[in-house]
Amino acid sequence: MGCDGGTIPKRHELVKGPKKVEKVDKNAELAAKWKYCALSQEKLKRPIVACELGRVYNKDAIIEYLLDKSAERPNSEVVAHIRSIKDVKELNLTDNPAWEGERHNIKGDCYEDMHCAMFICPVVGLEMNGKHKFLYLQTCGCVFSERALREVKTEICHKCGDPFQEDNLVMLNGSKDEVEKLQKAMEERRLKAKTAKEHFSSKAFFSMQKSKKSKDTKVSKSLDSTGSCDTSEIKSTSLNGEGSSGSCGDSAPGPSTSGECSKMLKAPAGPIAGSKRSIQDMKDKSETYKSLFTSHSSAKRTKDQISNWVTHTPYHF
Repeated sequence: MGCDGGTIPKRHELVKGPKKVEKVDKNAELAAKWKYCALSQEKLKRPIVACELGRVYNKDAIIEYLLDKSAERPNSEVVAHIRSIKDVKELNLTDNPAWEGERHNIKGDCYEDMHCAMFICPVVGLEMNGKHKFLYLQTCGCVFSERALREVKTEICHKCGDPFQEDNLVMLNGSKDEVEKLQKAMEERRLKAKTAKEHFSSKAFFSMQKSKKSKDTKVSKSLDSTGSCDTSEIKSTSLNGEGSSGSCGDSAPGPSTSGECSKMLKAPAGPIAGSKRSIQDMKDKSETYKSLFTSHSSAKRTKDQISNWVTHTPYHF
């Protein structure tokens, strides 16, 4: 079938050769890295954050991921190293005055420059479109181009004036080798922080134990110096009920310690616990106080006041 009606087929239509490998447009790939979130693949909008590996995200996408890590999301492997919101830093970006926004080409009848970026370097003026390398400071979050930091060498931030070190610089959207280097530095930093935290906790524990021991020794020394009461004698007097007449050791330390010992050994004014002594027999209580209880004569009823038939669950109707 076919080849009729005067058609002349060509060789590539009859002979199928190997498929050509589709090449990715580098400009489009760079634009996607600098214009879209690495997690949600949505367009970047403030507030924008960056991780320790230099990837750029929308802050709301990171918060949603941290709130529900069990949800299935595309590109979730790029944020596997983020444990909390402290592992990302909000970027202090400089707006590009030449950026007209996305609504200027709604009709599609004008040229759209793919290399025009929303942000620029505040020192040199280079655009963040992927053609130039950019870094951010972990201390303040300010973003600069590598050229600006190389030409104007300083240990103070060009934008906010905060001091920084070379270890605080993180490459944004770096190459594969640069990402591996940043990952090693991140692992070393986290390991140091973990060991320092364990050392601090153990040191705090030993200091607490030491302060507790010193406090106990101070209390024991103060008790020995003021003449403390004999515990065995206190126990024997409290068990025998001789708290009011008990003595405090063999020596008489002074009026202050003797008063404390007498307070400790003093018996209660009321009846002894466990005794069945009636309140009505107490002579030191007033008649008004005694009338508050049901054992008083005023609370007792006569035979006329008592009912003939009392039941708990009556069944009469």
